[in-house]
Amino acid sequence: MELSERIRSQDPAVCLRAVGALHRLAEQVEANSVALAREQGWTWEQIGDALGMSRQSVHAKYGK
Repeated sequence: MELSERIRSQDPAVCLRAVGALHRLAEQVEANSVALAREQGWTWEQIGDALGMSRQSVHAKYGK
């Protein structure tokens, strides 16, 4: 069953597993996008603004 089908399921267990999958996907996309932005010279403040987070929060999560 595709993810798009699972999120419309009437079975809460199926829906909740789909939500977990969406959270993991969003985290991966966010991490990849932050890395790309940093490679292109974006500041932590710019990235935070784009994500609706403080620069400190973004740096704490992704700064190495």
